[in-house]
Amino acid sequence: GSGKTTLLNLLAGLLRPTQGIIEFKTGRQTFNLMNMNENRLTRFGRDHIGFIYQFFNLVPTLNVRENVELPIELTRRFELKEEAIHRLDTLGLNDRLSEWPSNLSGGEQQRVAIARSLAHRPRFILADEPTGNLDRHNARQVLDLLWRETESTGTGLVIASHSEDVLKRATKVVELST
Repeated sequence: GSGKTTLLNLLAGLLRPTQGIIEFKTGRQTFNLMNMNENRLTRFGRDHIGFIYQFFNLVPTLNVRENVELPIELTRRFELKEEAIHRLDTLGLNDRLSEWPSNLSGGEQQRVAIARSLAHRPRFILADEPTGNLDRHNARQVLDLLWRETESTGTGLVIASHSEDVLKRATKVVELST
């Protein structure tokens, strides 16, 4: 492709660039990923990034509730559990909390992945084709949720997508080509 997933992986600190600078700025704080060692980079990603993978990346041995609560456990922000479960209800998954990922449709798995990425209130959300595996109704619901969350919290949002609906809502569009 044109490198959209690679760009998101660079922004998340999952890959290291061979040259250049990757910085995140929030208010007075600047995070320069190039100056971070592996431990700091891991902590930065865990604490500040919500990543929505194109192919879900749900933990198969955890049920829906446990998958969504995982970033809360890792960041030790236990007060966010109720909010995370409410978000699942908003996404129409309240009756699926004890289901295993393998028992969910592709659309349901993607909505769980999105709820998980938002659970710990990250400063930045990186989304790789977040609506690519959803029908039009669920795609609209997911985009509404992403925009509502980012606007209400000031969270930065970067989406790699071919979707016209995403392009229409974006405040800035960067086109990648090979």
